[in-house]
Amino acid sequence: MPKSSSPKIISYGCRLNTFESEVMRGHAEKAGLKNTIIFNTCAVTSQAEQNARSHIKKIRRQQPDVRIIVSGCAAQIAPVVFQNMPEVDLVLGNEEKLEPKNYLQANSEEKIIVSDIMQVREIAGHLITGFESHSRAFIQIQQGCNHRCTFCIIPFGRGNNRSIPIKHIAEQINNLTNNGYREVVMTGVDISSYGSDLIGEPTLGQMIRHLLLLAPNLERLRLSSLDPAILDEDLLELIANEPRVMPHIHFSVQAGSDLILKRMKRRHNRQDVIKLCKQMKKNRTNIVFGADLITGFPTETEEQFNETIDLVDEAGLTYLHVFPYSPRPGTPAAKMPQIDVNTRKYRSAALREKGERLRTKYFEKLNGKIAKVLVEAKNRGYTETYAPVSLKNNHSQGQVISVKITSASADGLVAEIIPT
Repeated sequence: MPKSSSPKIISYGCRLNTFESEVMRGHAEKAGLKNTIIFNTCAVTSQAEQNARSHIKKIRRQQPDVRIIVSGCAAQIAPVVFQNMPEVDLVLGNEEKLEPKNYLQANSEEKIIVSDIMQVREIAGHLITGFESHSRAFIQIQQGCNHRCTFCIIPFGRGNNRSIPIKHIAEQINNLTNNGYREVVMTGVDISSYGSDLIGEPTLGQMIRHLLLLAPNLERLRLSSLDPAILDEDLLELIANEPRVMPHIHFSVQAGSDLILKRMKRRHNRQDVIKLCKQMKKNRTNIVFGADLITGFPTETEEQFNETIDLVDEAGLTYLHVFPYSPRPGTPAAKMPQIDVNTRKYRSAALREKGERLRTKYFEKLNGKIAKVLVEAKNRGYTETYAPVSLKNNHSQGQVISVKITSASADGLVAEIIPT
């Protein structure tokens, strides 16, 4: 692997990390860092942390002279682990990685700059002009989470809920649309809780309603994962009637058994999800739902797993993000009676197979239909409902074009542009 003169960012995990990586890139470039690789890590599972450590070791073997900085949730939660790695030159906490001054210290003898994330009460807005290799833009609207799901370590890497004021979000979006971005994805750790810490406690829906007035050039707005327990009425009305809000909603569901949801310390039950999806589908018939689902959570029986299978059909879910449960040290669930690893994997495979069938069936229903597609690299793109599309002929990246779907398969759609 050749040396890199400008800093390189390797980002793991969530869309929030994608946004923050661009902030970090800007800080590192302004600090004049050369031949530097920055790892923005994830800690959602122990495996994610292990993958980062293995990658760091590999890079060091390939590039013995490169400078390695490690940040992100894994570094925030277990800073000493990375500090003790001889391959690592500097460890930055999740708060510190967003401060320009810490990149100016990158060549000092200090190896670790990590504070107590739970003491952070505010969040600074960061303006960026674009994203490397992305046609859509990700913007942060909040940080942290006040809830303590029994399987999740992330609040200890991100701290408590902190929201960015509407004015700054609008400024960020206008900055991006002025640079040619047509679609923006709102991201955070728990965006459904947006505004509870701000003066007046604006809800997520109230913020978006105001934002759309302040950012008139924004064509397409997507929302990252939503908590089905706390969707406000303004948000539901916008999803139903606002064409700039894309008809693709992803929920943090996790399970279909009420008892397992209770043991996860979630705030919704299965009927809440079913009722919500039916209501939203009634109000906007073309809407498509995705969901995060965990299989093999501690104590989950075969009957309880089948309740999750049934929930997928009853709620009308299409895009399934399925994860076999992975015990995360430091969480209550890791101390619960564990399900056999092979059972977890079997259930995960079964649920993924069901998800593939549902997705293929949905794609086939789109054959012959008209859609608007945001063009990405290599003539690929996504419809309003986030169906992947391969486009015939060449089109400029970042365009939103009208197409006709000409074929469908398990891998996605093929489409041709509609002549104007």
